[in-house]
Amino acid sequence: VGDISQGKIQNEIIKSCKKYNVDFLIATPPCQGMSLAGKMDPLDPRNQLTYYAIKIILEIKPKYILLENVPQLLKTRIKINNETMLIPEYIHKELDEYYNFAKQSLVSAKDYDVPQMRKRNIFLLSRKDMDYIWQVPKPKKIITLKDAIYDLPSVDPILKEGYEETIKLFPDFEKKKEDALKVSKFHHPPKHAKKHVIAMMHTPSGCTAFDNKEYYPKKDNGERVNGHYNTYRRLDWNKPCRTITQNSGVISSLCCVHPGKKYVSKNGEVLYSDPRCLTIYELFIVSSLPRDWNVPDWADDKLIREVIGEGIPPMLIKNLVQNLIDNI
Repeated sequence: VGDISQGKIQNEIIKSCKKYNVDFLIATPPCQGMSLAGKMDPLDPRNQLTYYAIKIILEIKPKYILLENVPQLLKTRIKINNETMLIPEYIHKELDEYYNFAKQSLVSAKDYDVPQMRKRNIFLLSRKDMDYIWQVPKPKKIITLKDAIYDLPSVDPILKEGYEETIKLFPDFEKKKEDALKVSKFHHPPKHAKKHVIAMMHTPSGCTAFDNKEYYPKKDNGERVNGHYNTYRRLDWNKPCRTITQNSGVISSLCCVHPGKKYVSKNGEVLYSDPRCLTIYELFIVSSLPRDWNVPDWADDKLIREVIGEGIPPMLIKNLVQNLIDNI
């Protein structure tokens, strides 16, 4: 545990790897400086961590390597010894002599048992004295949100304006909450502003509230909000989930609202259920995490959402590694 840019930590890692004859290495440098959901700062010091990962790789030369990051890595430059170059260019420059690279590096989690469109750039490397060159497996059948979460109990959101306002808008709130919690303690209601909830109650599956003629996103003074077309957007039942970000609990964030189900209110108004972001439990499912994941009690919703938003779906990695295991 520690910062691999520090010599002491590097040496401890290298010493330990050699002691235990480590022959498989995964490196996943932080993506915040490259991600489209971040600031995309080319000078972000975290972008340089690739350099230290390569330094360790060259010392231990494991048989197989998995280098993972966001697709934007392919266009990100780093500065090495006063020379600026693209990260892939640097990786190939340092490792081509010792390793074969898989033909494909851009993959999407949706192709590998994950109901989420999460694209990643993953370099799969095989040391040149190995019999098998590690490759990306063939895509599998896509899992849609309908396949993944359609049968879960409906959940109404808690309004930031208070419990009384919540019950006025959702008379069945407590009963639905009770049914949801029987499934998992993590299938609990998110909290949202009433104006956002009402906008989403009038927004069909796969659509954005910006397309609503009357119930579009508004400021407190009633003025129309300007925003990205993929914000205030419901997910689509017939597709995998869009990429989960760290900000998945905010309706105005990138496409993170439950798909919802159409119904007619007592006064004859056409509305859509679940006007909220996905619950933590639903995030587990669309990220291919265990439904009974033993999350520590001290972790609050915000932290759990941040961790899932930063993570890579484990079933994607499992499929890639299984393809290696099956061929060696």
